[in-house]
Amino acid sequence: MDLSVDLLPGHKQGLVLANPVMTASGTFGNGLEYQKVFDIQRLGAIVSKAITLRPRKGNVQPRIAETPAGMINSIGLQNIGIDAILRDVAPTWATWRVPVIANIAGDAVADYASLARRLDGAAGVSGIEMNISCPNVETGLQFGSDPRAASEVTAAVRRQTQLPLLVKLTPDTGDIVAVARAVADSGADALTLINTYPAMRIDIQSRRPALGWGSGGLSGPALLPIAVRMVYAVARSIDIPIVGCGGIASGEDAVEMMMAGASAVQVGTATFLNPRAPLDVLEGIESFMGAQRIERPQDFVGGALPQREEAADAGRVPAERIHPGR
Repeated sequence: MDLSVDLLPGHKQGLVLANPVMTASGTFGNGLEYQKVFDIQRLGAIVSKAITLRPRKGNVQPRIAETPAGMINSIGLQNIGIDAILRDVAPTWATWRVPVIANIAGDAVADYASLARRLDGAAGVSGIEMNISCPNVETGLQFGSDPRAASEVTAAVRRQTQLPLLVKLTPDTGDIVAVARAVADSGADALTLINTYPAMRIDIQSRRPALGWGSGGLSGPALLPIAVRMVYAVARSIDIPIVGCGGIASGEDAVEMMMAGASAVQVGTATFLNPRAPLDVLEGIESFMGAQRIERPQDFVGGALPQREEAADAGRVPAERIHPGR
C-alpha cells in the first residue's frame, strides 16, 4: 500500500505528501503544540494558523459556541504576525520532515501580495494557502464570494511567489464553481474546499448573540455534506487538484470526500475533541484501503464522479441539482 500523494504533479516544485491527510488552518496552531501530543511527522502536511502582516488580538470573548453536530467560532484570525513567524516559527518548520503550508489572510490585495513575497523562499515553508473565505472578520468574505475579486487577489499573489499556491474558498457564494474557475485561471495550483459557513446562536437568557462578535463560522460534522457537495461540483467542472475540508472526523468521512474528487483532505474541528483525530483519520483510510485491496489513494479519488466523456450519461447529477435555482 502506497499512501503518498503528489498533490501538484504539474508544478515545478511540486508538493508531495506522504499521505493525503493534512491539518486545517486555525485548528492545529502552527503544529508546535501538537508535536508534544503525537508524531506529527506521520501526517501528509500541516497548514499553519492564518498569518497576517501584523499581529492580531482576535475578536472579543466568547469566541466559541457549541451547536448540534458542530461548533461556531469567531476567533478573528488571532495570530503573531509574519515577522514572528519568520523569526521564531519557520526555523522549526525547516527541521520537520512533514511539509508546512502557510495560510495567509489580509484586508486588501496588497496585504496578500506582501505576505506571499515575504514567504517566498522562506526555509520551512512548502506552500501557501490563501484564506479568502473567513467569515469571522469584517473583510473576510470580500474576495472569496465574488469571482472577479477572487481572481484579482489570486493573480496578485501568483506574481509574488513561485511556491505551490492553494486558495481556500467559502461555501457562502452563489456559484462556487465560478469562483473556483476564476482563481484557477488566475494562477492557483489547487483549491481548498471549504471554509466554515456563516452562522449564529442566541443566548436566550441574555437575549444577546452567544458570540462576542455576534456571528461566526459553523464547522464540524454538520458541514460535511455541504463540503462534499461543493467538492463534487467543482471536481466535475474544473481540472485542478482539490483539498477537501469540512466536517471530516473519520477515515470514512475522508474517503467520501476523496471519492467526491478531493486528492487530499484537511482535518480541523475534530482535533478539538480528539487531538489525535488527524492520525485516526489516516488510520481509517488505511483500514478502508486494506479491506478493499486498494493500493493507492489515487485509485479511488473521484470514484463517485461521472466519467468526463459520459457527460450525457443518465446517471450524471443534473446541474440544477448541484446548483439549485440555476
